[in-house]
Order: sequence, then structure tokens, then C-alpha cells
Amino acid sequence: MSLGMGRFVYTPIMPLMQDQAGLTAQAGALVATANYLGYFLGALLTMLAPRTFRTRTMLRACLVALVVTSACMPLTRALGVWFLLRGLSGVASAVVFVIAVNSVLTTPGAIEEGGTFAGAGAGIALSGLLVVWAPFGHAWTAAWWSSAALTAVLTAGAWSLGTGAMPAANARPGTPQPRSGRWFVALLVSYFLEGLGYIIAGTFLVAALKQSAPGLADTAWVLVGLAAIPACVLWAGLSRRRPRQVLLPVVLALQAVGVALPVLSSSGAAALVSAALFGGTFLAVGMIVMPIGARLGVQRSVAVLTVAYGLGQILGPLLVTPLLDQGYGPALLVGSVIVAGATAVAALLGVRCPRFATAPAESTPVHPAVRETV
Repeated sequence: MSLGMGRFVYTPIMPLMQDQAGLTAQAGALVATANYLGYFLGALLTMLAPRTFRTRTMLRACLVALVVTSACMPLTRALGVWFLLRGLSGVASAVVFVIAVNSVLTTPGAIEEGGTFAGAGAGIALSGLLVVWAPFGHAWTAAWWSSAALTAVLTAGAWSLGTGAMPAANARPGTPQPRSGRWFVALLVSYFLEGLGYIIAGTFLVAALKQSAPGLADTAWVLVGLAAIPACVLWAGLSRRRPRQVLLPVVLALQAVGVALPVLSSSGAAALVSAALFGGTFLAVGMIVMPIGARLGVQRSVAVLTVAYGLGQILGPLLVTPLLDQGYGPALLVGSVIVAGATAVAALLGVRCPRFATAPAESTPVHPAVRETV
């Protein structure tokens, strides 16, 4: 939950900063990109130096960083400082995410429950509620301070999280090691495109709805988080009965539709359906992709996939920034088309990838050859 709050709270606060702090649409995209650049760098560090960046000490330092960077945002109106703060928040978010996912992948039955990803959705919902039901008169400064305070409370639940290390006694020497590098590349491409496309909606959805359905914009972001909670549990349940490579293109296709809906219709119903589809899929994609990567036998697959995803996030806002003078609609359409591309690659993976790679997870931890190594 602390990750969902610390990382995604900028989306509902950005329109307040545009109204009250002089933040332009282009500058807002730049500040968002700083967070995504930090996320990319954080993921890269966990991949290149896992013994340093995948420790409990580093986890706790990053949880504190999520709180501090949020608390410092209202202390200035300097774009450069905002860029730095959101960049540091992105680094911390990536480290927390990689550690959390590795912990889930090495805990029997945890990935099938979907609770970890649902918790991130709850954090997103809370970030929206800070704006919708704020007792502070919708001031952007108080919104940041409230988010910092709430993030601090939520870090308590993650303070003692494991780092994903597994005792050697859990190894199953007889488990076959898949040699499916080309399928991992396809998965990597699909996840990169997902990061590139989803982040456009993740950054600009609330601002876009402020233009098309202003009365529902803030509520829609709350709905994004609320939809993610049962959706993660639902997709986790489906992954126990259906191969994950079959579910992945379905999730991505639903997301592509959700991102495009506010452009195709300005009705309130379209705004709410868009929020529900987006919230019900974007966390589920990661929950489905990560076990596929682990089963394909690539070491540090979580970090590698997160690096690709992070790179897509950096490029997404930059790609559509020239379109923002025409409003947010064209940007969302671009995002939808890119997610559709991710769907096509995932569909190819679903048709051709060996079933072993995405068989429903077993009740015992995966073999060390296909899990993350510290």
C-alpha cells in the first residue's frame, strides 16, 4: 500500500498543482518523467548490484525515502527540485517493488492470492481519496503532506518484509530448467510496450477527465485503485485455472479499450468504465508477467522486466508531450494503440510459448534456476 501511495499520488495531485502552483501540462509531464526515470534507475540497480540493493536495510531506506520525498514536494515551487524529488521517489519505488515481488515469488501460494498487488491498488485508492474527500480545501501543499503522513503509516506493514532469499533446502534438483530465451524476449517486448502505453493513462487520465468529465475526474482515480483490489484477486484466481500466457493478452486488450474510452466518449459512464478497466488491469499485468518470467528460467527476471517496463515509462510521457497542446485526448489514443501493440505480442506468446512457462504456480517455491537470485 505504501508503494501505491508513494508512487502514484502525483497523478491526482497534478491537476491541483496546475491550478494552484503554476505547473503547465508540459512541465507536469516532465516531473512525471523524472519519477519514471528514477524507477528505471532503481530497477537497473537491483539488477546490477542485487547484494546491495536487495537487502532489508535498503528496503527500509527506500520506504523512508517515499515518505520524505512526498513531504518535501510542497516546500518549493522550483521545477528542478520537483524533478529531483520525484526521481528519488521513483528509485525508491523500484527497489521496494522488486524486493516485494521477489518475496511473493518465493513464498508458497502468495502469487496466487494476489494480495500484494491488491495492496498497491488500495494505496492508489487512498491517494485519490486524499483529493476527493480532503478536509484541507483541496490545497496542493496539504495534499502532499497528507500523502506523506499516510505513506508513513502504511510503511509499517512493509517494514519487516523479506527480500526473496530462499534456503537451499527448498531446491528441487529434479525440476527441468526451461530454455526459452526467445520467449522471454517476446515477454520483455510486450512488457516494455505496456510500460510505454499504460503510463500515458497513468499520468494524464485524471487531467484528461478534468476536461471531458470534470465532475468525475477525482472520483475516477479512486475507482482505479478500488477496481485494482478485487481485480488482482480475480486474475490471480484465474491464473490457477488458465495458463498465464493465455490471460495476458486478454488483460492487455481490456486495458487498451479502457485507455481509449475517454476519447471516444465524454459521458460520465465512459469515464467510470475507463477507470474500472484501467484499474482492473494495469497491476494485474505485472502480477501475470512476473511469474511467466520466472518460469522461463531467466535469472533476476523481475529486475530485468522492471527495467524494460521502467524504460517504457520514461519514454511514454516524452512521446506524447508534443500532443498536449491539443488536449489530453490524442495522448490517450497513442497510449491505447501502444497497449494494443503489447496485446499483439502477448497473443503471439500465448499461442507459441511452451505451456510449461506459464503453468499454474505450484504450492511449493520455484526451483532456484527459475527464481530470482540474490
